[in-house]
Amino acid sequence: MRLKGKVALITGGNSGIGRGIVARFVAEGAAVAIVARNAEKGQAVLAEEQARGADAAFFSCDLSVESEVKAMVADVVARFGKIDILINNAGVGGRRAGVEDSDPPGVRWDKLRGPNLDAPWFASAYAMPHLIETKGSIVCTSSTATWHGNWGTYGIAKAGVEALVRSFAAEGGPHGVRCNGVSPGWIATERDAEAPPSGGGDWALPPSAFNRMGTPAEIAAAVLFLASDEASFVTGQTLIVDGGLMVLDYPSMDMLKDAGPGMMSANR
Repeated sequence: MRLKGKVALITGGNSGIGRGIVARFVAEGAAVAIVARNAEKGQAVLAEEQARGADAAFFSCDLSVESEVKAMVADVVARFGKIDILINNAGVGGRRAGVEDSDPPGVRWDKLRGPNLDAPWFASAYAMPHLIETKGSIVCTSSTATWHGNWGTYGIAKAGVEALVRSFAAEGGPHGVRCNGVSPGWIATERDAEAPPSGGGDWALPPSAFNRMGTPAEIAAAVLFLASDEASFVTGQTLIVDGGLMVLDYPSMDMLKDAGPGMMSANR
């Protein structure tokens, strides 16, 4: 068990990629703080993991609200005594074009910035003193949308997450704290259950070089490596886990115009 004796705070742990991370971390021996806004789903995940013998607790929190994050981190430390690992996974998907959106620019920005950029900033800042004590690790979920340049505010916010990774790696390094990121491609989560699992159908392009979507378990495996002591000399990096999506020779990203409406949330 690679995480035996460790306490992991996992945001967005009640569904999708976060749910996969919770399951893998519990299997590796970690005590887990599951953090999310949806208490009903969070309590259901908690019950499932406790039935497997996990040392776990659920904390309801709007991670885009600083005061709630501050209180949540304090509650996690009160419950578990420490924080060894912070997984900044919570976030929301977005629509494609920013310029064609009917919402005003400020509304579009607020919808995506809070859950996708404010949340990991607040969680990392308030968890950092505790991570310094344990010489712990942060792993943030980014997105391959940061590379495409046509995903509106979502890609911009996720690019900010990758900058956050580098900043916290630089600041935390002298204290023994590592910070890394994982950048998923198209991942089959509950939100995209209606999307085809491979190229064709409503997909304008293959979702990966393997012509299939990835799974939350495959992302969780990458997160586990970066969070564990096996990555003790790795910090400030973002690992792309996209099944080779980024190496495919697409003639134009404009082909995505015919993609299904749920595609932008595929990595959540």
